[in-house]
Amino acid sequence: MDMNVEERIKTTATLPPERRTIIHLMLVNNHIQDVLAQALKPHDVSIQQFNVLRILRGQKGEPANLSTLNERMVSRMSNTTRLVDKLILKGLTARNTCSENRRKVEIRLTEEGISALSTMDRAVERAEKELMSALDPKELIVLNKLLDQIALKYE
Repeated sequence: MDMNVEERIKTTATLPPERRTIIHLMLVNNHIQDVLAQALKPHDVSIQQFNVLRILRGQKGEPANLSTLNERMVSRMSNTTRLVDKLILKGLTARNTCSENRRKVEIRLTEEGISALSTMDRAVERAEKELMSALDPKELIVLNKLLDQIALKYE
């Protein structure tokens, strides 16, 4: 079943293919964000907080600073400090300020954060599989190649 973008945005105009594609991608992105947010809701963590936790896990026990987190975020934002503060309050991360250089702040996962992240991973993986269930593995590869073509033009 095709998504009728024009019907969804309530227009009778014939959209140029570029505009229709962009609107289509935005609608799909919104749906993905909603589904992932619902998967994480029982864990009281936002998609951005989950992303911070995964980045910290990727550090393999080494701490990260705020600029490292910001560089690796899927969606770059200026409120990384606030995201980390919320994760600290939940006991999922810890912050250490260097005694020699007070501006150097290191953030790492706590044991509780590692455990919680493992549970969140399963919820997100189920959501991802469901979101992509309309496509077979070969179609996913083709879609990724097409998206890469768009993304590479702007890197």
